[in-house]
Amino acid sequence: MVRNIPYLPVMDQRIPADMILLRTSANNKGSCFIKTDQLDGETDWKLRTSLPLLQELQSDEELLTCGIKLNIEPLQKDLYSFSGRLSMTPRESDTGIEEPLSLVNTLWANTVLATGSIVGLVIYVGKETRSVLHTSTPRAKTGLVDREINNLTKVLFLSMMILAVIILSLKGFSSYWFVYLLRYVILFSYIIPISLRVNLDMGKLVYSWIIQRDSNIAGNLVRNSTIPEELGRIEYLLSDKTGTLTKNEMVFKKIHLGSISYTSESSDEVRRLLSAYYTSHSPQATNELLVDCVLALALCHNVTPVLEDADKNNELDKDDEEEEVLLYSKCNETKTLSFQASSPDEIALVEWAKKVGMVLTSRDTNSIQIELPDHSIASYDICHLFPFTSERKRMGIIVKNSRTNAVTFYMKGADNVMSTMIEYSDWLTEECGNMAREGLRTLVVGKKHLSVEQFNTFDTRYKQAQLNISDREAATASVIESIENNLELLCVTGVEDSLQTDVRPTLELLRNAGIKVWMLTGDKLETATSIALSSRLIARNQPIFTLPEVSSRGDVHAQLNQLRKKNDSSLIISGHGLELCLQHYETEFIELACQCPTVVCCRCSPTHKSTVVQLLKTYTRKPVCAIGDGGNDVSMIQAANAGIGIAGKEGLQASLAADFSLTQFSHISRLLVWHGRNCYKRSASLSQFVIHRGLIITAMQVVFSAIFYYAALSLYEGILMIGYATVYTMAPVFSLVLDEDVSSDVALTYPELYQELMKGRVLSLKTFFIWVLISVYQGGVIMLLGFWLFDSQLIHVVSITFTALILTELLMVALTIRTWHLVMIISELITIAIYVSSLVLLKDYFDGKFLLSFDFVWKTMLITALSCLPLLVLKIGYRKCAPPSYAKLLKQNSMFRNCCRFSCY
Repeated sequence: MVRNIPYLPVMDQRIPADMILLRTSANNKGSCFIKTDQLDGETDWKLRTSLPLLQELQSDEELLTCGIKLNIEPLQKDLYSFSGRLSMTPRESDTGIEEPLSLVNTLWANTVLATGSIVGLVIYVGKETRSVLHTSTPRAKTGLVDREINNLTKVLFLSMMILAVIILSLKGFSSYWFVYLLRYVILFSYIIPISLRVNLDMGKLVYSWIIQRDSNIAGNLVRNSTIPEELGRIEYLLSDKTGTLTKNEMVFKKIHLGSISYTSESSDEVRRLLSAYYTSHSPQATNELLVDCVLALALCHNVTPVLEDADKNNELDKDDEEEEVLLYSKCNETKTLSFQASSPDEIALVEWAKKVGMVLTSRDTNSIQIELPDHSIASYDICHLFPFTSERKRMGIIVKNSRTNAVTFYMKGADNVMSTMIEYSDWLTEECGNMAREGLRTLVVGKKHLSVEQFNTFDTRYKQAQLNISDREAATASVIESIENNLELLCVTGVEDSLQTDVRPTLELLRNAGIKVWMLTGDKLETATSIALSSRLIARNQPIFTLPEVSSRGDVHAQLNQLRKKNDSSLIISGHGLELCLQHYETEFIELACQCPTVVCCRCSPTHKSTVVQLLKTYTRKPVCAIGDGGNDVSMIQAANAGIGIAGKEGLQASLAADFSLTQFSHISRLLVWHGRNCYKRSASLSQFVIHRGLIITAMQVVFSAIFYYAALSLYEGILMIGYATVYTMAPVFSLVLDEDVSSDVALTYPELYQELMKGRVLSLKTFFIWVLISVYQGGVIMLLGFWLFDSQLIHVVSITFTALILTELLMVALTIRTWHLVMIISELITIAIYVSSLVLLKDYFDGKFLLSFDFVWKTMLITALSCLPLLVLKIGYRKCAPPSYAKLLKQNSMFRNCCRFSCY
């Protein structure tokens, strides 16, 4: 029994819990609109209706005396379906009344009331609400580079232990062998790059600062500075549609009547023809057909006109027609009349009808008023409304002219569905194909006049079917289909969903970079397919495999077998089909989907999106990036290796939850192909050089201990070791975070360069062992040549080898740099100046007279040269024999510029 019923007195208030809509404010007449952009990502307002029996009550207080009881389905996560039953027993009656409940009677938590005020009954709260069920707990993200470096550190630790045991074995196991083992471990502990984590974290801060200062992607923010390297190895990009790829602004483009067509530029001509028809009643057949078409567009929809002024929004739902005309006239003068609907396609068509002279001035659950070109008002009673569903792929409405009492059934829908319900037409298929090739979303419009007997028979059967609670949908669908035949074809309309700026070239660039782009959207299948084609996410001539609605494991198995035979086909699948595929054949589905060049998932809930991200990460073990702009994309963004949020019309929820925030989709190309490349390659170079810095001094320590009979003595004093890891080498090594192998123009002109990064060859076991060999060679050369050339001056071994070590490190940094930066030059010079100053100041460690001798200078230079020159020769030879791709491009660009310069002369 109901005791406490929430009341939302004002619009723009967020729904606090999952509720059943009981009543709306009196002027809304049982209907209201809600905003669901933070739940399913769709910016279109959704229509919700109250129960007729409760709406007819005199006051809200009577709800507490009606004995209302609910019987609803078990808790589930589906956002797009709901079933239940409301029963009530009024005080003056002993018999109970039952009303079926469906999705149109619900208000999910986290949606926003857009019009009027409502009274609702709470059914789920807290963790049981749909919005919470589709959220996920955020996790701390660790980049792939960090995990690879952790693995290399484990290898270094194991190497240190093995090296200590080998030296101890050569020395011999004495009674205190464990003490010597511990001392060897301490001496060789420099092999573990303790400063590596500090250098990498500081480097990531520099990367974040560089990204945010890039004027070419102004307005971007780096909210997570721990994973910028992930941007350089993305293989899968999962994108939302609404607000990300598109502006969600439908624009009317064309209407075709069979013998003639009109475009959006022909609106003035259409307006003139309509005006002539209503003022002079022209008998021309073309004008009469055009009038029927525009009237059908003005009537067959689920659009509600809304008045917007400085204070509040009011629906145009007055009962007095004179008041309506005055109110609309005022609205027309101040240009505050707008339309709201659950589909932007319908708004575009109604807007165009308004533009050519047929204006929707008022709409409620029972009637529609249209202002005709002669400024008269035509009123129509809404007898029945059949909303659009993904299964039906069409919507219809039965209206009765209040003046003539003529009953007409209007219907519009997808061409493949409508073609079987209309009378034969020799131009429909061809014209729909032409519009589709232009990237337009087509709707076929038809009508049928119903006699009084036909309508009464249908009305009786339909109302009986609605009372069927157990199988209501099938029963009502069967009744509706009884009149969906022999319709008169009126026209075909084409609308275009405006894409975001530079979406097509951006998707093309990402495709050339080897990144597979998947689109996950909550929109209908037809809408998703249309945008995938118009944005060139799916190429024009690329085959498409649309996985139909499946209901059993056998159906799923059969469709996956069909998909296996469709090589190089893009996959389009609904959320329900995706759920069944993952439930029964998860591995097989992901395997087949990854082979498709493009995958489009429509009717996806937030849980579906995050599940796809998790499965891709688990199955492919490749970095996955997710981008979106709405609250429904947060789970997907947080589950991805790199999440990108777009600050747009749907608010900042996605932007605040993301690792990186952009202002538009096209900026992602520069973020990945240029900044991602730099971050990854710079971190790889920096980490390997820091590892080399510890390996070379460990190699020198091993040689020193071996020469002096495996003595467990340190080669250098502690202050020198601290200086070696900080002031003597830190600045030049860290300056590698500014290095770049190609310019931004080259990286964006040749996105194929990005594909090489996906292989992970910049930082791998191969490159690691190459640096190990380099470190062993240089450490051995410095120590052995130091002892050989200064055999009579071994007391100065520290000065000799340490100076050669510092010079070798500085030269190696210079040899590693590919593009010199002013900061790099300054860091090298300052480091040399600091070391020379320390030679003078640290008199306890260095002999000044010996350091000034010519013998010390030339021999130290010889040691340094022999430790670096062979590596330089090998590097040059390798680049000549097998140059990297970017080197080839730089050479080609240089030759092209020289040719241009020569031609100018």
